[in-house]
Amino acid sequence: MLSLQIGPLALPTGLVLLFVSLCVAYGVAGWLRRYRQLPDAGPLVSDMLIAGLLAARLAFVLRWHEQYLAAPWSILNIRDGGFLASAGIAAALAIAAWRCRRAAMTLMRRPLAISVASGALAWGVLSAGISLAYDKPTALPAVALQAVDGAPVTLAALAGGKPLVVNLWASWCPPCRREMPVLAAAQQARADIVFVYANQREDAAVAGAFLDRSGVTLRNVVLDSEAALGKAAGSSALPTTLFYDAQGRLVDTHLGELSDASLASKLQMIAPVP
Repeated sequence: MLSLQIGPLALPTGLVLLFVSLCVAYGVAGWLRRYRQLPDAGPLVSDMLIAGLLAARLAFVLRWHEQYLAAPWSILNIRDGGFLASAGIAAALAIAAWRCRRAAMTLMRRPLAISVASGALAWGVLSAGISLAYDKPTALPAVALQAVDGAPVTLAALAGGKPLVVNLWASWCPPCRREMPVLAAAQQARADIVFVYANQREDAAVAGAFLDRSGVTLRNVVLDSEAALGKAAGSSALPTTLFYDAQGRLVDTHLGELSDASLASKLQMIAPVP
């Protein structure tokens, strides 16, 4: 499941899990301080979080620096999801080890370890629960789609044995509109990958009129009038982009706006460039 519906909001599942896990970690730290008279690990958990996020972002920017150099301001646009988790975890642990190295901080080690472990356990339990409740699709959905000219099409037929990128969009969605030039440029540059743009719940006239106004040239625009692809992917939010390898296996997903760098990182997973 890529997103969770909370009232009128569709939030990325990973973001919700992070928030809940942090609440558990802070809650345990507060409980240990109040009822076990142990040092308050909450501030150090915050330091670990900040260091982890900064390091994860910096590592991703360095990895895809060529894309960011073309538009340096986009480094600040963290909505593109450009983070390297391994670098973030390493930085967070390094901060904890460095802060707890002094003798005066020896008593902090226990409450910090318990708080962080509690947050990690909450993440693991919730992730497992969501996985059990929702079966993640691993292959191309056999969904009946329609070309803008009314002809029936399927993802398998469009892919033709190549890696496939499926972008779910709608004309009323601002981040969908902002990322279209990025996807269009990638479609022009990567002939080895098939890009499909599946409009959600709009008719051909609305989708076509928007594309005419936008000035963006897209191939393989299809209509998904029942939002069946979004349901199959477990996402009620737009834009959502799905990345399949040449065997039709779902390799990765992205919820939200793509940047040049975040798209390049996903494409490398399904069709590596030497």
